[in-house]
Amino acid sequence: MKIVCASSVLFGGEAFASLGEVSVVPEQQISPAIVSCADALVTRSKTHICEHLLTGSRVRFAGTATAGMDHMDLPYLQKAGIATVSAPGCNATSVAEYVIVALVYLAEHYGLTLAGMTLGVIGVGQIGSRLARMAEVLGLEVLRNDPPLAAASNDPQYRPLEEVLQHADILTFHVPLAHEGPHPTWHMADCKFFARVKPGCIIINASRGEVIDSDSLALVIERGVVRHVVLDVWEHEPRFNHELLAHIDIGTPHIAGYSTDGKLAGTLQVYHEACHFFEVEPCWTPPALPPPAHPEIRLDARGKRDEESLWELTRQVYDITADDRRLREVVSDDPVARGAGFVRLRRDYPVRREFSSTSVSLVNAGQDLVDKIAGLGFAGLYPDISAGRFR
Repeated sequence: MKIVCASSVLFGGEAFASLGEVSVVPEQQISPAIVSCADALVTRSKTHICEHLLTGSRVRFAGTATAGMDHMDLPYLQKAGIATVSAPGCNATSVAEYVIVALVYLAEHYGLTLAGMTLGVIGVGQIGSRLARMAEVLGLEVLRNDPPLAAASNDPQYRPLEEVLQHADILTFHVPLAHEGPHPTWHMADCKFFARVKPGCIIINASRGEVIDSDSLALVIERGVVRHVVLDVWEHEPRFNHELLAHIDIGTPHIAGYSTDGKLAGTLQVYHEACHFFEVEPCWTPPALPPPAHPEIRLDARGKRDEESLWELTRQVYDITADDRRLREVVSDDPVARGAGFVRLRRDYPVRREFSSTSVSLVNAGQDLVDKIAGLGFAGLYPDISAGRFR
């Protein structure tokens, strides 16, 4: 059996070698000629898996080591009898932590107090639900909006969009990209949407760039309707809107879900699905992940606001401002060069571990801060007895 695996799939070559002969290929080089003799194709989100790519090939199994499937032509794949799998939830913790770090950065940078603010989570799947729980740990009131889940469950926790827009101080998007159907999300955040938001709200988008109409967003930023903006995703990627970048607080190159932990989880999910499809017993065990930059962090909270302590802690695990800086460094008036820089940042993304890989030694911390840090999922939380105990 022959397998084509994108080089962006973490440990993909090693994992799928237990199933057959593996060709590891950069995603941008995956072509009809490359996959023509393959039985299986495993990629991430930048390969458009469609009729043009697969017609005439032997591919019977197409997997993406990502949560989203909007780069897969599902009607064609179903019609062609090609099994399709994704890795739902593999990067949910990574994206949720990205949003939390963004919020903590904004709070520290602008003197905001997160406790008591209202967060509107638009899209409450694996990512949105995880984020909602973490936000509540930090003392935010969370309004959840998810029309498909609301219709399926009749659960009153899912609030109408109008209510969320009216009351939310912060809006964060975690929806799939859908152009049609009962709940389209393409350009859902347009001028009409922004006309209904709470004045001065914060916008965070880590779903798909096309969910927000960039022109409308630029207009409401200019008019002060929106106070702060964090974008991980962009219309027309990889040729991101550098003029919009110049007017937002944080911009990153579609890497919110790029924790090393999340990438490995995606590989494992697709690997096990492939084993099941080809009726092969799974035998690959992944190697240990690289250690985090700071396996243990000592934090002295004396005299600090919770937001200051949380930023001091979380930035050592994931410094979102470093990703923002790297994106601004590839800005160019030449869209080709700008797109190439965006792709390079994703391709060469450094190791980033999740909160659960780091222990925290706390000094002079009140119980409220202790509970917040514990609730964010750090591996261990204990007092530094050499310097003092929780207070």
